[in-house]
Amino acid sequence: MTDRMPTYFLSHGGGPWPYMTGPFRENFHWLEKSLQDIPRQLPQRPKAILMVSGHWEAPVFTVSSSPAPGMLYDYSGFPEETYHIKYPAPGSPALAARVQSLLNDSGMVTKADPERGLDHGTFSLMKPLYPEADIPVVQLSVKDDFDPVEHLQAGAALAPLRDEGVLIIGSGFSFHNLRLFGDAGAQPSVAFDSWLRQAMASDPETRAKMLVNWQAAPAARVAHPREDHLLPLMVAAGAAGTDASIPVYGERFMGGVAASSFRFSDDTTPSGFDLAPQDALLGRAGMRATGQAHEQGDAR
Repeated sequence: MTDRMPTYFLSHGGGPWPYMTGPFRENFHWLEKSLQDIPRQLPQRPKAILMVSGHWEAPVFTVSSSPAPGMLYDYSGFPEETYHIKYPAPGSPALAARVQSLLNDSGMVTKADPERGLDHGTFSLMKPLYPEADIPVVQLSVKDDFDPVEHLQAGAALAPLRDEGVLIIGSGFSFHNLRLFGDAGAQPSVAFDSWLRQAMASDPETRAKMLVNWQAAPAARVAHPREDHLLPLMVAAGAAGTDASIPVYGERFMGGVAASSFRFSDDTTPSGFDLAPQDALLGRAGMRATGQAHEQGDAR
C-alpha cells in the first residue's frame, strides 16, 4: 500500500441516527460498525475530508468555504434535541479553493459558499468516523442537472487530492426511495443492489460505462426516483481512476431493504462488514445472528 488515499461511497443512513438512542438507532448498528472501521483502512490519518453530499444540489459544483461551518438540520419528524446537535469540525478555505481550482482547470464552472453548514449527509457519517470532530471537513454539492458523465469527470479532476492526504467520500444511499423503506422495498432494492455490486466488481472502464447507463439497471427508477443520492458514487468512482472497488458494508435492514457501501483503492482486503452474500440466503433474523457472530469473531 502507498500513502495515496482510497475513495469511498458510503450509505449514510437516516437523519441524525448517530445522535439517537433506542430502536431507530439500532437499525444502523452494522452501518455504524462499518464506519468505525474505516480509519483503520486508511494509509494515514486524513489531513482533511472532502464530502460529496447527496443532500446538496446546486446549478454548478459548489464547495463550502467557511472556516467554521455550522449545522444544517435537513430532516423532519425527529426528536427536538436532534435539532440542537453539533459536529464542530473546522472547515478548510484552503481545501475549498483547491477543489475549485482543480474543477476550474478541467473546464467546469464552480462556486464557493461561505455560509453552507454541514448537512446530515455529512455529520451522520463523520460522527462515527471521527467523533472528536478534529479533522477539517469541506462539502461539495452535486450538480442539479444530474449528469452522471459530468460527475465522473468531476471526480477524475479531483483525483490529485488523494495524493495530498485528502479523503474523498461520496455520501448518499445505494437505495433511496423513502416511500418503500420496508417490505415493499425489499425486492427492488435487492435487484438494484445486485446490479450495483456487479458494476463495482467490473474493470474500471466497464464500471464507468455501467454507471453512466445506470437507468438501465433492474429497478433503477424504483431504487432512485431521483438520483441525488447516487451521484456521489459517480464522483467517488471518477476520483478512483483505475483502482478496484470492493463493498465495505452491506446488509438488509428496516424491513429488508438492501444497502451497500464501497471502497475504491488498490487494497482489496475485505472489511468484514459486508453481510450481503449471507443475506441473500438468510432471512433478516438469520442475517443479524450471522453479523453478531462475525462481529464477535473480529473482536478476537
